Amino acid sequence: MNKILLIISVFGALIFQAQSSKWTDLFSYNNVKVIREDGDRLIAATENGIFYYYPGTGEIKKLSKANGLHEVKISAFDYNPATQMGIVGYQNGSLDVITPNGIFLVVDIPLATGYNGSKKINHISINGDRAIISAGYGVSIFNITKREFGDTAFFSTGAAYDAANSAVLKDNTVYVATNAGLKYHEINATFPVYTSWNNLQAGAFKKIDAANVIAYANGAQVRYGSGSSFSTISRTFADIQDIKVTDNQIVIADQTQVYVYGTNGVQQKNFNAGELINTAFVYNNQLFTGTQISGMYNEQKSVLKPDGPFNNRSYRLSMLNDQIWIASGNREKDPVENENKIGYYYYDGSKWIYPQYFLNNSTIPFNILDIIPDPSNPNEIYFTNFYANGSTKGVYKMRNNDFVKRYFFNDTSSYWYRPIGLVFDDQNNLFSTVQSTCPSFSDPCPISSFYLFNKSSDNFGSPLTTFNIGGTQKPFTKDGIFYMPAPYTGDGGLLMYDYNNTANQTSDDKFKVLKTTNNLPINGTTSVTVDKNDDVWIGNNQGIRILSNPKAAILEDNPQTDAIIIEQNGLAEELFRDAKILQIAVDSGNQKWISVDGGGVFYLNPAGDKTIYQFTKSNSSLPNNSVTDIKIDEKTGKVYFATIDGVVVYQGDVSEVTSNFGNVLVYPNPVVYAQYKGNVRIRGLAAKTNIRITDAAGNLVHSAVANGGYFEWNLNNQRGVRVASGIYYVLMTNEDGTDTATAKIAVVN
Repeated sequence: MNKILLIISVFGALIFQAQSSKWTDLFSYNNVKVIREDGDRLIAATENGIFYYYPGTGEIKKLSKANGLHEVKISAFDYNPATQMGIVGYQNGSLDVITPNGIFLVVDIPLATGYNGSKKINHISINGDRAIISAGYGVSIFNITKREFGDTAFFSTGAAYDAANSAVLKDNTVYVATNAGLKYHEINATFPVYTSWNNLQAGAFKKIDAANVIAYANGAQVRYGSGSSFSTISRTFADIQDIKVTDNQIVIADQTQVYVYGTNGVQQKNFNAGELINTAFVYNNQLFTGTQISGMYNEQKSVLKPDGPFNNRSYRLSMLNDQIWIASGNREKDPVENENKIGYYYYDGSKWIYPQYFLNNSTIPFNILDIIPDPSNPNEIYFTNFYANGSTKGVYKMRNNDFVKRYFFNDTSSYWYRPIGLVFDDQNNLFSTVQSTCPSFSDPCPISSFYLFNKSSDNFGSPLTTFNIGGTQKPFTKDGIFYMPAPYTGDGGLLMYDYNNTANQTSDDKFKVLKTTNNLPINGTTSVTVDKNDDVWIGNNQGIRILSNPKAAILEDNPQTDAIIIEQNGLAEELFRDAKILQIAVDSGNQKWISVDGGGVFYLNPAGDKTIYQFTKSNSSLPNNSVTDIKIDEKTGKVYFATIDGVVVYQGDVSEVTSNFGNVLVYPNPVVYAQYKGNVRIRGLAAKTNIRITDAAGNLVHSAVANGGYFEWNLNNQRGVRVASGIYYVLMTNEDGTDTATAKIAVVN
């Protein structure tokens, strides 16, 4: 990543604008972990965001990394309606403090010297202006107003730590549920000294909460009392997930059931959610339950949540018309056992759908690496199941959300012949790439191939050809050429197979495999696309290369790819040298979106020698710095990014670029310096636009030629001095002068 940082320093003019208004999330809000109240609304904390539900109106609003939060993977949450202060805890140990004046990120979680355990925030309990933070190392007292940590007790007398599962503050004493007992200590000078803590009860405890009484639980039993004397609720529970104590009630979330008891131990209510739950909360005498896969339920079992995908896990995207499909797989390994049946989810143009086929499936494990609709019949969906099981791997066909058929390749044994990616060409031919994989994911067998689907026989038949190259990725087709990246560095490369737009006839086919002898940085190609100039952009494990005129290159003995060379301090430097490229996408203005493993996403000009933006987890709404797929809606200019932690969308500046003007838009406008100090953008331009900007008197203040459908003006005149306040006119013509457009910009300094 040093090279990537070097590239960033070269382009000192990178625009650091990841405005929340340009980002939206496609997160799942199904997994509700905590529910709290705030006056006329409920607050539900889910895996990747928070949503607010207003029972009086039924309105639902979202809060996520796309519009205020700083992270994803929420692990704890609490809120105090009296102070309107809340704290979000994340798996990486950071906190978001929610206040009426904004949301503030806190990253300085206290860690003991030599502590190498989890930083995950296990639990948060707010009491007035203080919060008790439970983590793997022990507990900390956090001052919410000052947004700083106070005393911390590290629960260790040696190398091992007793994790704090949850904790509460009552009467200036902190009570902590740990796997090594229920512990307590008054907040005083010896609070940080673990050996001074007392053990209230031996055993392993998961949850604790307090109001007028204290209640704590292991997996099967709840005890409640004053702090010195406790009683036991008579019921033996199945698997307690959460307890919430109010002045009058104890609410227990137990696997699929919710039980409400009075503080005298008498049961008042029971609710059967019928599925796994995380938490429950009583609001205005109504019970609300947080489920693991269905959002929040009320007592009528109405589903209350923002619309979104079934799960956040994402790997590949497909788009057609207004529909979006998300494949949830993992290229490096099969998902763990409790996650391997997720399948795929899709947006049908109005709502998100999770096919019942996956909800009802209790036997077939899925690791879906790719999904694609048939452009001629979008009700038919094909996906690849990469899972290493002979009876389940293969390409699946779905029709109207129902399973139709599984297609497997050559054998039914484990590991061998696992399908990876799918593509429809311009003639509606369907191809699938298949790799022969040895038992170890890091040791692929050398044989890779691709298959053509025969619609008349409803089968993939025999491979068009096989190659001794390392693995395969999602393919790409254009102008009768099939491109197949091979990602493994030992034998990998890029197959370019010219089937001459006659996929069923192989007699006139030609191919070329590009490797290091063709100036690839290493034998390992990760992604490929062809831009508007018919240049092949090749993503590699150690950089990027470009090949011009691919049809001619296939006929050459030794075609050579080219690196992109930039200049740094007068020295030539190769763009993305030593960086692993994950995905490349081209927008309608021929600009390039390139994701780098661990480096976020770069937005480059058509030639690739200038960075327009770089989006990372720290300066944008990206949930992860490794973006595995990028898709662009050319009609709207929206750019979709898939990561293992969810999908986010950026409203790009380029949409449907042609030789003529589209809907020309200037923004922001007016430009008030006190509110905005960036560049003015103009979108909806022709592919090549001649621009003249004049003042109200007609004097020329700036001129330029814009390529790719949009333009940015830094509000400087031709001498490099910022223009004065006033109205400025933008006069634009396309390349051949057959189309014109005008706009006005108001500047207030």
